[in-house]
Amino acid sequence: MKPDTLPTLLTEAARRWPDHDALVFPDHRHRFSGLLAAARFRALSLIGLGIEPGDHVGILMPNCPDYIELLFGITMAGAVAVPVNARYKAVELGYVVANANLVAVVTNDLISEFANFNELLIEGLPGLGDVDDPTTVELECAPDLRFVAMLGDTAAPHLVGREAFEEAANGVDAAVLEAIEIDPASPAIMMYTSGTTADPKGCPLDHGPLVRNGTAMSEQRYFLADTDRFWAPLPMFHMASVLPLIACFSSGAALLSMLRVEAGPSLAMMSRERVTVAFPAFPTVMNDLINHPDFETTDLSSIRRLNNVAPPDLLLKFQEAFPQALQTGAYGLTEACGVIAYNHPDEDLETRLTTCGQPFEGIEVKIVDAETLDELPPESRGEIWIKGYAVFRGYYRAPEKNAEAFHDGWFRTGDLCSLTDDGRIAFHGRIKDMLKVGGENVAAIEIESLLAKHPAVKLAQVIGVPDARLAEVAAAYIELNDGARATEADLIDFCRGKVASFKVPRHVRFVDEWPMSSTKVQKHKLREAFDNESAA
Repeated sequence: MKPDTLPTLLTEAARRWPDHDALVFPDHRHRFSGLLAAARFRALSLIGLGIEPGDHVGILMPNCPDYIELLFGITMAGAVAVPVNARYKAVELGYVVANANLVAVVTNDLISEFANFNELLIEGLPGLGDVDDPTTVELECAPDLRFVAMLGDTAAPHLVGREAFEEAANGVDAAVLEAIEIDPASPAIMMYTSGTTADPKGCPLDHGPLVRNGTAMSEQRYFLADTDRFWAPLPMFHMASVLPLIACFSSGAALLSMLRVEAGPSLAMMSRERVTVAFPAFPTVMNDLINHPDFETTDLSSIRRLNNVAPPDLLLKFQEAFPQALQTGAYGLTEACGVIAYNHPDEDLETRLTTCGQPFEGIEVKIVDAETLDELPPESRGEIWIKGYAVFRGYYRAPEKNAEAFHDGWFRTGDLCSLTDDGRIAFHGRIKDMLKVGGENVAAIEIESLLAKHPAVKLAQVIGVPDARLAEVAAAYIELNDGARATEADLIDFCRGKVASFKVPRHVRFVDEWPMSSTKVQKHKLREAFDNESAA
């Protein structure tokens, strides 16, 4: 019988491949047997501190072994793990702690590029710094919160330190874990959407669908073996890490990650560990890899498979950079356990560049006119609706959002897609990412794809901005390749004659750094920057 909960997934992996690498970091590695033991120990600590089945426990950390130990440990205790975006600022953090009804937050003092988490927690949770007994936190801003634990070398009187956290396990009989019954139809984790446009929304994902989806990723599209080594360095508070983790553990493959994604160390790790699958997933990561000075001299010949989500021209660029590997893409969303479709390796290059493949078995999709709600024929663009095992049951504490999101059992994604005659999904952007230029509908992704063809452009993002004559026009934000030069006029001229005149950007701005959520550029912040510039 296949595993149908996160604890049984790890337990079965440890039984089948006890001495195989499960988790590899540059300075640490866990075998499956060792990771199982560590996760059980974390579960006992949590129980010793009062965590009960059904409680919500937050994890606020950058990528590290503690993260995965806690992810499984929380679920072994029967609780729900809530990965908290480590890029959140104080207001966002405070919102999620309260909205998710967190009873505990476990963090560490690995000061990454994100934040000093202790300082962030004190700012985001007023009153936390004044707590005398760290095991009995009482805060008006987060009434459910009982303690915050710090798994690190530093200690503070308002935090449960590593030593106290681990000592809490000593008073708990390990047999208690065997008595905890976990329903596959109960939540395993609650992911918060990236919050690119508004407050993030909680997405509870049940054990059974989550494990089934990760297993489908391996068995139906990636065909992983226990000899595979899968580099997936994206933040563990994002499904682009969680789903590969499950896929690897279902097949005995090793998951490789790192504290922060840096191109040089990443290339060295992929070469040293003989990585077979690379999962950069997003253009910002992939561009940094192939533009790094070590790329041409690093032995990456072991890589047979790449995953990236980007416009076709960028995907072709990535495929050409790794001629020995197959570049494949994906279509997914947090609300459907991460991904519902990947390209199959048997698909030809054109299909892999222009579509995301067919949905997994057990998932249905259709394309609908977002206004009339009529189903559209193949090759028509409209909103993609999905249903099936992977679709979550609804946003947490958000009945009004759920009323908008579901229709006759189908989940309305808000994504603009089309289906080929054979049922492959082609992604054309977010419906809300459409511009209305002089009454004409323009997809931002179309202009972004065109700009990406310019040899100086590393990444382009397009937003709609006000215009006195046309109501709205395109403004392009551009990151240039290292050492490349281009002016606003150069890029506007580049677009002229290649698309209809109303699609040509009227404004171009250059950036060295993007406002990011977990993996997505926050376009609402680009709009704010443009508005502030215009006002000034």
